[in-house]
Amino acid sequence: MGINRLAHYSIRTTDLEASRAFYTDILGLRVGFRPEFKFPGIWLYMGDDDDKEYGTVHIIGIDPNDPQGLIDYLGDKPLDSLQGTGTVDHIAFTATGLAAMRKNLNARGLDFFERTVPSLGLHQLFLTDPSGVTIELNYPAAEAGA
Repeated sequence: MGINRLAHYSIRTTDLEASRAFYTDILGLRVGFRPEFKFPGIWLYMGDDDDKEYGTVHIIGIDPNDPQGLIDYLGDKPLDSLQGTGTVDHIAFTATGLAAMRKNLNARGLDFFERTVPSLGLHQLFLTDPSGVTIELNYPAAEAGA
């Protein structure tokens, strides 16, 4: 039994467009191939689409007028449970371009906080997606001093 890597994570949302904008405009992911499911959604990618990749983030849309396709496929969850990360504390990505990310976040008025882990040479920037999921971006610590 060997686990090779994290394949993706999924977010359920009632605001598909806000999530799409956050993950594409803020984090720089791109919309790519998604199979035809009986519920709305978006698959977001970091690399090129190919038959080996299934996206990094799956945004699962909730259609209030027709929720049955999602219920049949993934099961039902109460809408009031779809905020924040629950028992998952945060999702982390490695990144470069800290100064550009700070500028982008400040220009959009988005809150974030930072800290450096000196023993790892790592600078962390934390922000929250539209569904309340905490996202951690890990930069080389040298970028924080630049």
